[in-house]
Amino acid sequence: MFALRDYRPEDFDELWRIDQSCFEPGIAYTRFELMAYIRSRSAFTLVAETKDLRIAGFVVAQRRSNGSGHIITIDVREAFRRSGLGSTLLGRAEAMLAERGSRGVVLETAVSNVSALTFYKRHGYEVVKTIPRYYKDSVDALVMVKKLPL
Repeated sequence: MFALRDYRPEDFDELWRIDQSCFEPGIAYTRFELMAYIRSRSAFTLVAETKDLRIAGFVVAQRRSNGSGHIITIDVREAFRRSGLGSTLLGRAEAMLAERGSRGVVLETAVSNVSALTFYKRHGYEVVKTIPRYYKDSVDALVMVKKLPL
C-alpha cells in the first residue's frame, strides 16, 4: 500500500505541512527546526508514498553520538492513520538504527498526546522520565525508551 524511500530536498515543504497538521502550534516544528533535523549528518528521513506518489507520512530519526537511536518525529497524514503506516515507519527506523549499531531508542512525546503514548507502548516503549515544560514552556514531555534486539 505504501512505498518507503529516502527523503529528497523537494519533499521538504510537504513534510513541513504534514508536521504542522499533526501537532499543535508550539509542539510542531518550525521550518528551521525540521530542516535542521533532516539535514543533520547523523539523521535519516524516510518518506512513505502512496501508489499515486502522494506523501502519506514520514519519520526522522538519528543515531546519537552516544550510540543510542532517537526518533525525532513520526508524522502520518490524518487520512492514513490507523492503516499501519506509523508502525511501518517506526519499525523501519528502528531496523535502520540497529543496523547502524544502536541498541536502544529514545523519544519524547507530550504527556497530553494519549494516542502517541498508546502507540509507543504497543511497540514496546516504556516511560522513563518526565521533562517539565518541554513543549511551549508549558507542556511536559514523557521520555520513552526501547531496547533493540542484538
